[in-house]
Amino acid sequence: MEQITSRKNPLITHIRKLTVDRAYRRECGEYLGDGLKLLAEAVRWNAPLTCVVFTAGTVLPDLPNGVRVVEVPEDVMQAISPMKAPQGALFLCRMPHIQPPERLEGGRYLVLDGLQDPGNVGTIWRTADALGADGLLLTGECADAWNSKTVRATMGACFRLPVYEMQRQAVPALLERSDLPLYATALLEDTLDLRDADLSRCAVVIGSEGSGVSDALLHASAKTLKIPMRARCESLNAACAATVVLWEMAR
Repeated sequence: MEQITSRKNPLITHIRKLTVDRAYRRECGEYLGDGLKLLAEAVRWNAPLTCVVFTAGTVLPDLPNGVRVVEVPEDVMQAISPMKAPQGALFLCRMPHIQPPERLEGGRYLVLDGLQDPGNVGTIWRTADALGADGLLLTGECADAWNSKTVRATMGACFRLPVYEMQRQAVPALLERSDLPLYATALLEDTLDLRDADLSRCAVVIGSEGSGVSDALLHASAKTLKIPMRARCESLNAACAATVVLWEMAR
């Protein structure tokens, strides 16, 4: 175990940059997680941990061999934690491949099209894992899957369920190679009630709350789907809409 007391230490600088800089995370191939519960999930699911930083008095789970362990004082933890009230431990983890394979395995995916809120993306990730989806595709100006807020909101699903990032124009070809039809949640003249659609094998696009599904993915979709709701209600939060779609996929 090491001890670091200076905020100018290279590791402390590295952690700060991982917290705020998406490009730096990609360059390093590493991301930040915070909290003991999430750390325990990372250990449980054999996530490729590289470093754990903690404050005195924090009881860490049994860590794999080779993980760097560093104790810091409370003021340093306050300086590097993305949370207002740090929970005693942070960890760094190697980033998995974010490029999709040539062909997707399984048959149930969500395409998150320009969802900018990391909390929504993380919540959908968590729900997709719980309800048996095979993965997520992130496209457009989507929140970073490896933003610490996204990672926290997954509650450990980020260690289990694959998420891939890609350009919108590449989505239809990937799904065609994977023998997966593309559907979109949108209101058009021929939109199908979600309950009447066969969702046993497909990918469904969830658009941003502000802009909806992009024209590129809307035009590429074989069908559009609607969630039945009261006429006086215009729409649902993106994470809530995704939950309904995922439930229907599972059902």
